[in-house]
Amino acid sequence: MAKNKHGKDGGHARRPATSIVTGGRDPAAYHGFVNPPVFHASTVLYPSAEDFVAHRARYQYGRRGTPTTEALELAVQEIEGLQCAGVSLLPSGLAAVSAALLSVLRAGDHILVTDNAYGPTRAFCDQILTRLGVTTTYYDPEVGSGIGALMQPSTRAVFTESPGSLSFEIQDIPAIAEVAHGRGALVLMDNTWATPIYFRALDFGVDLSIHAGTKYFGGHSDVMLGTVAATSATVADLRNFVRLNGLHVGPDDVYLGQRGLRTLAVRLDRHQDSALAVARWLEQRPEVSRLLHPALPSHPGHKLWKRDFSGASGLFSMVLKPVPQKAVYAFLDALHLFGIGASWGGYESLAIPFDCTSLRTATRWAPGGPTVRFHIGLEAVEDLIADLERGFAALAQAARA
Repeated sequence: MAKNKHGKDGGHARRPATSIVTGGRDPAAYHGFVNPPVFHASTVLYPSAEDFVAHRARYQYGRRGTPTTEALELAVQEIEGLQCAGVSLLPSGLAAVSAALLSVLRAGDHILVTDNAYGPTRAFCDQILTRLGVTTTYYDPEVGSGIGALMQPSTRAVFTESPGSLSFEIQDIPAIAEVAHGRGALVLMDNTWATPIYFRALDFGVDLSIHAGTKYFGGHSDVMLGTVAATSATVADLRNFVRLNGLHVGPDDVYLGQRGLRTLAVRLDRHQDSALAVARWLEQRPEVSRLLHPALPSHPGHKLWKRDFSGASGLFSMVLKPVPQKAVYAFLDALHLFGIGASWGGYESLAIPFDCTSLRTATRWAPGGPTVRFHIGLEAVEDLIADLERGFAALAQAARA
């Protein structure tokens, strides 16, 4: 049976880098093997008919949990911190977002959602929540304590994402949480960018911390996974919603998520260092108007980031000076080490063009030039920079044509 000492060792709180190695593991319970075993299970046998009728068993059915799922839940709970009362696993990051929302919302409720939220999150609010009788208002991510002016008597929750995964605005989460809680509303946060290693959302007043485990938790671009960490006030409703909707993650995906989690701290450190090196190089390029990276002093939200976050991941965006779209495509097509593809958080570098215009209703997206999002992987920085130089040469050639 996996154990969780909830971040403490001999009376001292463990640091996150230690917790991701130790959390959810109990080698003595599985014959000394380091990693928890993978249980492919549906039926669980009870010792007697009386035990079956009384549900006297730690594990009752495969969908309800196994030692494999429990190990990952406890490991994530440990790195989420002492405010975490439990974790639910979901089949994807979007499933984690939708489950978290539906666990707290009812027909007639109103929710405030940050205008820089992940596109599918907005689609879920607009297409599914609307159908269920929940109304959504989008707000400027930089509103801070001004969120109170947008709250209605029926406002049940405020959904945050900091930074936004395309445009990278930093939200004042403690200020939003203070106002929301004062009005009786809950705070949800998509914390995929920072992970609990760099931002323990529950410590800052968040009630449900959401992660696309597909990304940094897995770390190898080979698993679909979501997690929701809950406080004591929200954990029962979350678990009940997941149970009643039959939501379940396959054991092999759980195992891959758990295996990736063990190296999260060292990978994030490398992603951070490499991304900052590349971003600083890009800031000096004549083709670049500005970088959207919260850890750079030039970023509008840098002071907030520095106050609340302990690090930055490998994801950021670049605003180019005005060039034809064909030149942007030429830049991307010329890259050898940067793949063009959705998602991020894996060991490989990625670059995609994007435009937030259609994703904004509370704010106006006008960056001043074409935009490209980068995920900096684990390759050598020197090689990535050489690759980007190749891309800029192609951009210049296409712009002249």
